[in-house]
Amino acid sequence: MAEIKAADVAKLRKTTGSGMLDCKQALEEANGDFDTAIDILRKKGQKVANKRADRDATEGVVLALTTANNKAGVVTVLNCETDFVAKNEDFVNFAQSIANIALEKLPATLADLLALPYGNEGTINDKIITHIGVIGEKLDLSYYEKIEAASVVGYIHQGNRLASLVGFTTTFPVTAGKDVAMQIAAMNPVAVDKDRVAQSVIDKEIEIGKELAIQEGKPADMAEKIAIGRLNKFFKESTLIEQQFVKDNKLSVGQYITSIDKDAKVTDFKRYGLGN
Repeated sequence: MAEIKAADVAKLRKTTGSGMLDCKQALEEANGDFDTAIDILRKKGQKVANKRADRDATEGVVLALTTANNKAGVVTVLNCETDFVAKNEDFVNFAQSIANIALEKLPATLADLLALPYGNEGTINDKIITHIGVIGEKLDLSYYEKIEAASVVGYIHQGNRLASLVGFTTTFPVTAGKDVAMQIAAMNPVAVDKDRVAQSVIDKEIEIGKELAIQEGKPADMAEKIAIGRLNKFFKESTLIEQQFVKDNKLSVGQYITSIDKDAKVTDFKRYGLGN
């Protein structure tokens, strides 16, 4: 059997994040071969993952990052089972490392992100499986979205449970852009404007409006008009551009944006909150 040096154990621990004893045992089983030891630890993680597959991973870390030139941004969510793990510095750093790769590579889909290399430790998915063995909880990279635009600004709410990202058609000031990103985080709009609200949502709101009008005793021939009026109120309350700006309710968000840059428009936004 190959001699297992303390330096090799420390190197494996630094690479995988596994405990010293686990790393020593993996190297012993691998007869000192470093790559084989990594595979052994990954298999251990897979066993834990299989055992905990039916657990709920509803805690985690939500991040929104942008490139240095603010031309692109990503939102990623790495879930775990408990709040204790979600607040652990190593876990937060692990989530950050995945978000950094997402920002650098800007893959098209979540599946593409999971398939990207994580250093010399296989794919991001492989690294997550290894990390499951370290932590002993179910982990799940559950969400990834990106925005590419003339200007992209992100916001992460304290505690890493809620984050948002917004893109603009012009080189929009970052400070003002963050105000809009915070609006998105706080008010959770359903779309940028009424033209981008899904037809299924519109149909549902009209149906609800009609039913409420009839329940209130309004004639059936008036129910449609009343429902349309309520739909317009829904647009005002639930679409980003028409919402009241939380920092100045005398303005809509659209008016705030044009007060900063008359040519600026929102291209898209992303928002994710744990539990909402």
